[in-house]
Amino acid sequence: MNGSATSTSRLPSAPQPERVTNGLPSLSLRSKLVLSYLAVALGAIVVLAIAVIAAVYNYYYTAQIRQLQDAAQTYARGVEDFYTYQLGGRWGPFSLRFPVPALLVIVDQNGHQLLCNPPAGFDNQFCSDSTIAQSVARALQGQEVDGHLESSGFKGLYVSVPLYDENSSGHPLIGALLIAQPEASPQRFLSNVTQAILLAGLLIGVAVIIFSLLLARRLTHPLESLTAAVERMKEGDYSQRVDPPPAQDELGRLAQTFNDMADRIEADVAELRRQDQIRRDMIANIAHDLATPLTAIQGFSEALADEVIQEPGARKETAQLIAREVQRLRRLVADIQHMTLLESGRARLDLAPLDLAVLVDETLAVIEPECSQAGITLQNAIDPQTPPVLADSDRITQVLLNLIDNARRHTPAGGSITVGARRLGRMLEVWIRDTGVGIDPIDLPHIFERFYRADRARSGGRGGSGLGLTIVKAIVTAHGGTVAAESTPGKGTCIRFTLPLAPGQEEQKSSSGSGPGRERRDKSGRLLPHAWGYNT
Repeated sequence: MNGSATSTSRLPSAPQPERVTNGLPSLSLRSKLVLSYLAVALGAIVVLAIAVIAAVYNYYYTAQIRQLQDAAQTYARGVEDFYTYQLGGRWGPFSLRFPVPALLVIVDQNGHQLLCNPPAGFDNQFCSDSTIAQSVARALQGQEVDGHLESSGFKGLYVSVPLYDENSSGHPLIGALLIAQPEASPQRFLSNVTQAILLAGLLIGVAVIIFSLLLARRLTHPLESLTAAVERMKEGDYSQRVDPPPAQDELGRLAQTFNDMADRIEADVAELRRQDQIRRDMIANIAHDLATPLTAIQGFSEALADEVIQEPGARKETAQLIAREVQRLRRLVADIQHMTLLESGRARLDLAPLDLAVLVDETLAVIEPECSQAGITLQNAIDPQTPPVLADSDRITQVLLNLIDNARRHTPAGGSITVGARRLGRMLEVWIRDTGVGIDPIDLPHIFERFYRADRARSGGRGGSGLGLTIVKAIVTAHGGTVAAESTPGKGTCIRFTLPLAPGQEEQKSSSGSGPGRERRDKSGRLLPHAWGYNT
């Protein structure tokens, strides 16, 4: 698939856009991918660490509150039993004989403080804290209250519960109880958890870096190959291709698209270079075709002006030679203008139904004297019942004259030129076959190209401009048809072209040789040869 694409002339490169930088180092795509994966992994670890710490704090708080609630219920049952059995159902001075928590406050149903056991290092005024008073007041309303207690340097958790007389009917409210304990800190546990998370994060980070490097290399390797190929194409090497990755993903499609684009660019560049070479050859050929008659005109004119030719008959012959060379120049210029007009699409076609058999008869009648003088036989093999085509009569006449005259120039004496046609669907195929010298196989694919000159296609050395076949192709293409050539060196050439049938024509069967035909005669009244149909 790779090929060499070298040339002596370089196509102009497009101007490169200026790159705007902000002074920061540019990171490669691989580095950006690795950093992106690492940032995602570290972000996930940070979020996980925050969630774990929050969960640990919540667990510790919930566990301590539950412990205090259980302890508060235990103390409440003890105080209620003491109220019933020791105090006889009436509050009075009392002291507890079981271990008490860091803070214990007991009030009666009227909110009067019965017992205050402050934390170590605090006096009884501590029990008058507003938080304690509000919590006890809510407990006297039958609510169980818990929360944080921060007062005078004490920081802990508390639970306040109501007290009931379980032995009296209706279980009346007899007071409230509040206990508090210093809040246990999970810092040691959290420190261990944090160390474990950091270690896991480090291991995960290393694993992410390794994995992201491998993945980024797999992703960026095709892009690096593609970039290198594009850089080489920028330098003019249009043979560059990339190997598509095995996976048919976006990168695979990108590589395949690049290869297709490179094929198209290489073909276009080769075509441009070929056209450039053709243009150079055309200029050289036109210069040659112009130089020959101009040299002759200059020489004859100088001979006449210097009176080198004195004899009247010779002077007249010289003037006629000058006129022929001028006419040759005019034909060359006219052919170039005609070809340019057709290829640019500005040529106007006068389309109308055209009887091709009659047109061929008329064309052969025009060129028949020259062919008779050269000993060449002309034959019209078109069925007279062939349906008409939709074409410009003058343009098709020019096509026929160019092809038949070109065949005449390369057909020796005793040879023949035959014109035939057959129907192909909605098109009519016309062929001109000669028994001339033929065309070299190397030249055959190029004889209809612009400005291509080969010995068989070139007629400039025999009175033509060398553009006849190019004009033929332009006219046929303008009618919506195609043109092709077949040739065997030493045996002859067959030129085929197609034209669209006129609208409204019905399908007709090919004649097999029976039925009436139209006689064809030359200017002297001699019956011309006739054939029905043509098999290829």
